[in-house]
Amino acid sequence: MTIQHVHARRIWDSRGRPTVEVEVANADGTLGIGIAPAGASRGTREAAELRDGGTRFGGRDVQQALAAVQREIEPALAGREAADQAGIDAMLIALDGTPDKSRLGGNTLIATSLAVLHAAAAQARQPLWQYLAQGRPVQLPLPQVQIFGGGAHAGRRVDVQDFMVIATGAESFAHAMEMTAEVYRAAGELMAQRGSLAGVADEGGWWPSFARNEDALDALVAAIERAGYVPGGEVAIALDIAASEFGHGGRYRLALENQELDSDGLCERLVGWVDRYPIVSIEDPLAEDDEAGLAAFTHAVGHRVQVVGDDYLVTNASRVRQAADRGACNCALIKPNQAGTITETLAALQAAQERGYATIVSARSGETEDVAIVHLATGWNAGQLKVGSFARSERMAKWNEGIRIESRAGAPAGFRGRAALRGKQ
Repeated sequence: MTIQHVHARRIWDSRGRPTVEVEVANADGTLGIGIAPAGASRGTREAAELRDGGTRFGGRDVQQALAAVQREIEPALAGREAADQAGIDAMLIALDGTPDKSRLGGNTLIATSLAVLHAAAAQARQPLWQYLAQGRPVQLPLPQVQIFGGGAHAGRRVDVQDFMVIATGAESFAHAMEMTAEVYRAAGELMAQRGSLAGVADEGGWWPSFARNEDALDALVAAIERAGYVPGGEVAIALDIAASEFGHGGRYRLALENQELDSDGLCERLVGWVDRYPIVSIEDPLAEDDEAGLAAFTHAVGHRVQVVGDDYLVTNASRVRQAADRGACNCALIKPNQAGTITETLAALQAAQERGYATIVSARSGETEDVAIVHLATGWNAGQLKVGSFARSERMAKWNEGIRIESRAGAPAGFRGRAALRGKQ
């Protein structure tokens, strides 16, 4: 059955900002819907969004993107087979014709590409994860869950963007959610008792008031213990430094502590944290333009922790291969809207896995109720999933979808658990 109709509409993301939703209808009546998320902390090489500019909604409206779907994309998709994901994505890239997808917009293209994928799965009468797996055995991913939010997600109250936990002692995806719920609750109680709770950040993590970045690590260890778990043994820590947000040209400004460090100084600070705290994963420890620093940090601690590339790799297969050749990072964050199409997203994930990298499928800070990334992480056997915190419905919709997939799949779908962590078997 071929694609019969494509429709685009403006909906709203978790920040109340406009975003693009695309609906693809097949001739047999099945359909798929894709929604574009949006990031606050963005790599410079990401697929570019198409926004209207001007004063309306702070310049963030998407009327041009919607018009592009109806004017150019719908005629090009009509009559094509939804199952031809690679062919359709190649057509979308060619139709845009720019290196960064800025003419039609990466947001336009990823919403369309996702909608086509959903439409193909619907036509096959399969849940999306099963359609993606193509009969191969799958495992539910190990979750990384934000407890404290900082950086660009929380008014830069602390420099580090995400303080997360990983339930390394969990025996199933549902068990990981249960353990995380206890830690999240304990952290909120602890902050409230200390008088340092300032609300919640963009991704639902507690928005605390700390005097030092290390205070958040101390509080996280205390929350794990308060929840009844052994730090490092049952629940470990993951960080997203998002160093590109406060560093450039090998210089890093830690506003919270009124300090400026060079690349070696920041590496030394982070290695010290790895030595003192039960940290198993660090994302974007150095800025995207500090490849030498990323390689040095990976060499120093890569045998002990995951060194995750996000802004540096931007879900790009060629950049993943280049990073592996240069010894920078050992784990790739996979964000579909960074790449712009599902085919390019899968290519980046496969390039990472071929080079021995771990992989984490990730949401963005500006999210919607769309749960596709849980299916991508499961069907592609990514190993890990990063959605945000254990609060706010756009986050919980995804965590709950993982529980549903695990429950419905039964014995054929296992749980990756701590084996998904690079260097932590």
